[in-house]
Amino acid sequence: MGTTPAEIRPEALLEEMILIRRFEERTSATLTSGGFMGTCTCVGQEASAVGVVSALGPNDLILTNHRSAGHLLARGADPGRILAEVMGRSTGYCKGKSGTLHVSVKELGVILTSTIVGGELSLAPGVGLSVSMKGEDAVVACFFGDGAACEGVFHESMNLAAVWNLPVLFVCENNQWQAFVHRKETMLGDHIAPRAAGYGVEWEVVDGNDVEAVRDAAARAVARIRETGKPFLLETFTYRQRGHFEPDDQSYVDPSELASWKARDPIALLTAALVERGTLTAEGVAAIEARVSERLDAAFAFASSSPYPDVAELTTDVYA
Repeated sequence: MGTTPAEIRPEALLEEMILIRRFEERTSATLTSGGFMGTCTCVGQEASAVGVVSALGPNDLILTNHRSAGHLLARGADPGRILAEVMGRSTGYCKGKSGTLHVSVKELGVILTSTIVGGELSLAPGVGLSVSMKGEDAVVACFFGDGAACEGVFHESMNLAAVWNLPVLFVCENNQWQAFVHRKETMLGDHIAPRAAGYGVEWEVVDGNDVEAVRDAAARAVARIRETGKPFLLETFTYRQRGHFEPDDQSYVDPSELASWKARDPIALLTAALVERGTLTAEGVAAIEARVSERLDAAFAFASSSPYPDVAELTTDVYA
């Protein structure tokens, strides 16, 4: 397989974002009804996940964080197997052992999901070094949030990747919230990406709610990494529309701030743009929603009917 990402129509980007949104909404609703343990959703951040992942080639690798469903689905993961994993069923990607916070999908190049804030940052240089030493033409995409960027591991990882010339695409999804604390309480300035200059690393900030802009910026960054073999920091400036962890009433969020960001919802923005261009109609949107609903119905049926792991699995796939 080559390393060049496939061409993709904006309507397909929209369908991927809608799939992620409906997946997260349905898992949250199932949680509320007592279906399974809580999850961290990426509602509002779909353009970041779809835009970046769609710019990656098939041989590229991904390390992600606790809001991983968007990255997994954008990479082509089966929603049924993700749900099975979240529900602790044996048909999940990790045999029901990882839950929502530790999923890996090796066949799709998703190395890991880290529930430790910044955990994926600490491992990205190692994966990048492996790729570099083996002479592979692959980019290592590492997703993290603005909260992780306030930790020491961010600086250590950036510095190491810069000094060793590692092909790592650092993707900071700046969603304005660090668990229950607004980023304005923990950092001066609005953006993370300019910090890269101090390490001699190229960077760019992009509107994280514009999926086409994100894809274009990510494609430029990936091409630059392939050209130079050096890291790049891309910041997608977006917003987390739901709470830190489900269930969460978001009582700590300024309602006017939330409303202003919802007015720039990434799915609504692309839908309106495509309708204005004449490439999408109301009937077309309805057809997308119907396809997504059908996929998720099948996914939930599959996961719900899947068995729990046998007790013999308790000691397999672990280090002694």
